[in-house]
Amino acid sequence: MKLRFLLWALGRMMAKASRSNNAFQQQLAGKELTFMLHTLDGKVARHFVVANNRVESRAGVAQDPAFSIGFKDAAFGFATLQAKNKQLAFMQGIQDKNIQIQGDTKLVMWFQGLMKYLTPKKPKSPAQAK
Repeated sequence: MKLRFLLWALGRMMAKASRSNNAFQQQLAGKELTFMLHTLDGKVARHFVVANNRVESRAGVAQDPAFSIGFKDAAFGFATLQAKNKQLAFMQGIQDKNIQIQGDTKLVMWFQGLMKYLTPKKPKSPAQAK
C-alpha cells in the first residue's frame, strides 16, 4: 500500500512540476513517451505519460512503455524510492537483481535526473533569513 501511494504522489508531484517549474518543463521538452514503475510480482504498477511538456500519471500497466523499472516487491520499491542516496540504492538493487530495467536505459537516466526537481525546498532557518 505504501508503494502504491508513493507512486501516486510521485505522479501528482510531476504533474504539478510540469505545470509550474520552468526547469522541469525544459527537461520535458521534445519528449513524448510512457514509462512505468512496477513490482515484479505484478501487484503494483503505475505508468506515467509525458506529452506536450506535461506529465500524467495513471494506475496500472502501460501497453508499450519506453522503459520500465521493476522492483522485486512493494516493500523493496518503497525503501529504494525513499532511500537517502537513491542513486546508490538503485545501483545496488540492479546489481543484486532486485531491480529490473527494461527498455531505453538513457531514458532511465533522464528520469532519475528529473527527481532533483521534485524534492521540496527546505525552509530557511531563522538564522539564515537574517
